[in-house]
Amino acid sequence: MADKQISLPAKLINGGIAGIVGVTCVFPIDLAKTRLQNQQNGSRLYTSMSDCLIKTIRSEGYFGMYRGAAVNLTLVTPEKAIKLAANDFFRHHLSKDGKLTLVKEMLAGCGAGTCQVIVTTPMEMLKIQLQDAGRLAAQRKLMPETVAAGTVETKSPTAMQITRQLLREKGIAGLYKGLSATLLRDVPFSVIYFPLFANLNNLGKKDAEGPAPFYVSFISGCVAGSTAAVAVNPVDVIKTRLQSLTRGSTEDTYSGVIDCIRKIMRNEGPSAFLKGAYCRALVIAPLFGIAQVVYFLGVGEYILSFLPKKNN
Repeated sequence: MADKQISLPAKLINGGIAGIVGVTCVFPIDLAKTRLQNQQNGSRLYTSMSDCLIKTIRSEGYFGMYRGAAVNLTLVTPEKAIKLAANDFFRHHLSKDGKLTLVKEMLAGCGAGTCQVIVTTPMEMLKIQLQDAGRLAAQRKLMPETVAAGTVETKSPTAMQITRQLLREKGIAGLYKGLSATLLRDVPFSVIYFPLFANLNNLGKKDAEGPAPFYVSFISGCVAGSTAAVAVNPVDVIKTRLQSLTRGSTEDTYSGVIDCIRKIMRNEGPSAFLKGAYCRALVIAPLFGIAQVVYFLGVGEYILSFLPKKNN
């Protein structure tokens, strides 16, 4: 059978819709993940995900759980669209010469992960500052010993203020702080996720040619997403620490990936690299489950079908 022509606009629409729906559903858990990962020994404000969310609601209100969501909702559309469309693009071209082997599937995932960091890095950079601001504010109130003497409490900055400050002080490179860690996280994630999803999804197909039922795509996305998320969580911890601009007075600062690994191992032990792992699995599982359902239902293709077609 001839290769099916890829509709790039449809894939971009599917990725965007999936990202928006998924992020809206799981953003509070993502906030808890960021705050748990940024905690260091001596400044532990939260004991678990539920404790973090309860304290966040008490101190910041219900919408405090969605701090930084606007940045994510704005940038998750191109981020998810690039990731999913790029994987489809690479799979399509790698399968032209024959069977799509596991190695080729991994190469396609590698390409998708590399492409997405163009958007992911600045998105994560801004989101982390906004998400972690509430933790630092709560730390000042509940753990004053972790705050440097003479520190004046300031209002939490907005995404635009952070962006302007970074561009003014460091140029465009400021928005790409932690790029190497983001690559180290997103490329292996995609290398694991996309082949695992494709093979799990194929197991649920009723026949070789037809698509899998939507619930199979959802479950496959959840399983593949959570597996890949936990596998790369140590790098996610490093990325979160490197991209955090503001810290408590007792918290370490890092000059790069190697320095971050060394200090975490020395001061917190290897278990620190698993901080927020279950939160990340809970975020990624439904996020990619929803993404694959939207993708395989062909929502983008349905929307584009209403547009006037060009006459050849």
